[in-house]
Amino acid sequence: METVKVNTSQHVDIDYPVAGLGERVGARLIDLALLIFVLITFMIIFSMTGMLDGNEMTMIVLLVIYGAGFVFYDLLCEIFMNGQSVGKRLLKIKVISLDGSQPTLGQYFMRWLFRIIDFTLTSQVGALICVAVTENKQRIGDIVAGTTLIKTVPRTNIGHIAFHPVADEYVTTFDNVHQLTDRDIELIHEVLNTYYKTFNADLIYQMASKVSSLLTITIPEGMNEMDFLKTIITDYSHITSRAV
Repeated sequence: METVKVNTSQHVDIDYPVAGLGERVGARLIDLALLIFVLITFMIIFSMTGMLDGNEMTMIVLLVIYGAGFVFYDLLCEIFMNGQSVGKRLLKIKVISLDGSQPTLGQYFMRWLFRIIDFTLTSQVGALICVAVTENKQRIGDIVAGTTLIKTVPRTNIGHIAFHPVADEYVTTFDNVHQLTDRDIELIHEVLNTYYKTFNADLIYQMASKVSSLLTITIPEGMNEMDFLKTIITDYSHITSRAV
């Protein structure tokens, strides 16, 4: 499986499964089919109701509205559907920033603007070639915007982290773990899960180094980086559960 290495805001590299050329093409075809279906449906409805009979101005207004929807479809969908269009959602792919975060409005706008080069001016060949040859499977708009498309495998969130029950008499090892956020704990858990799948020990070392630096602590003698991260999660679970 091809992956793209995403550097998170904590400067830890995590591999995400990248959306392939076939999935990109499939999503675009679904979106085009949807837009054509909408056009045909409205034409049939208006024809049956006689709304267009002898009314050229109505026809022009409707075509302008549809044309605007066609042009801005991808931009609006990605902004309001969390980096996805209907086709992307059906094929379970989405746009993300190369730092692992959700793209900004500016990034969405830039990748949409460069559709002129990727699709219109090059008859879609430019996008196909660029995605096929670039390391992160990016079209020109993605390269300029600093984005790419990944498969929407379930992401870890704080509600999905299965903490082991902590006894009331449990004593935390790192008292200042409360300085971390839920997102920090999610990322630690995601790094652990990624390690179990890839056995990439560098992820553990990087994450342990970032956490110890953030909390201004040193890993106790006799405790390895893996146990350190697990202890951080347990301590955080115990402290936050007492605060509820």
